[in-house]
Amino acid sequence: MVYILSMAQRLPTHRRAWRRTDNFTPGTAKLKLVTEPLPLPLAPTQVLIKVHAVALNHRDANIANGGNPWPVTPNGILGNDAAGEVLAVGDKVKAFAVGDRVSPITDTEFITGREPGRSWLAADEDGVLADYLIFEERLLVKLPENLDWVSCSILPCAGTTAWSAVKGLTIGQSILIQGTGGVAMFALKLAQASGLKILLSSSSDEKIATIQKSFPLTPIYGINYKKNSRWEEEVLKLTNGVGVDLVVENGGSTSLVQSITCTRRGGTVSQVGYLGGQDPTSLEHFVSMIIDRRVTVRGVNAGSRLDLEDMCAAISATSLKFDDIIDKVWDFNEAEEAIQSLWEGRQVGKYVLRITW
Repeated sequence: MVYILSMAQRLPTHRRAWRRTDNFTPGTAKLKLVTEPLPLPLAPTQVLIKVHAVALNHRDANIANGGNPWPVTPNGILGNDAAGEVLAVGDKVKAFAVGDRVSPITDTEFITGREPGRSWLAADEDGVLADYLIFEERLLVKLPENLDWVSCSILPCAGTTAWSAVKGLTIGQSILIQGTGGVAMFALKLAQASGLKILLSSSSDEKIATIQKSFPLTPIYGINYKKNSRWEEEVLKLTNGVGVDLVVENGGSTSLVQSITCTRRGGTVSQVGYLGGQDPTSLEHFVSMIIDRRVTVRGVNAGSRLDLEDMCAAISATSLKFDDIIDKVWDFNEAEEAIQSLWEGRQVGKYVLRITW
């Protein structure tokens, strides 16, 4: 049995979705818009979602251009951040009802945080860049009522990654946030709301100035790592030689040792990305540095369903808004252009594709 939005409305039988072409030649289309049947009828524990917004991450552009370090399903649907409303539910679904606002989690094997396996949307299985989705009830989370669809769409991946990365800090402590992408800007919002001292690194003085002007709530100390190759020394100067309590590390092996160098003894480095590429020679002093500085390096790969639920509860309790970290809202039909712009690094904050119904 399936509960439908209204007795007069039929369930959709097909969906539009953006699938990868897997043609990695520069200048060629990376996506193809297809119309395909939905896997109906719903199983007893499944939920049909009408999608309103899909947020893009650098990971999407990386996968579309063949740069993902892990295997991906051939010609898969891109995207792992979406928000929509429940259109129908299977007759065994208990936690959700028609009309609820929901998002699927990014890693469908990561419910409590203790599961040994992983299955990422847009890589190990199809992603969410489509106008209708079907997910098992256990993989969905209710969204904060104070956010619109666009803001809700950035929560599952970028939001939960930032939430997991800054976890454990308290008011008055310090944080170095690397970059100006979606995770970085979300981490900045959480850091300001938590009363942290914020250092921000970027290769662009213009981007730093823009962010400082756009987020005047607390001081943001900017560091241009392109102009200063020994940027870790600047971080130490800004923290009186002590180092920051936590680094949101997005460079990967090429910057990790420098990040450890400017983290206080006993501090934390949250590794959330690898935008600087993979260069094992840069890690020559990695082991000695983490021992000497007693730094904890933790890998952050989004978060569990419980993490996303905790973050949504915090957002609801504080009425936190994220309009100011949305760089641009694109139409759903502009997915190819948005991915290319993301690949070229033009964004400051988040790109979101909106579906107009």
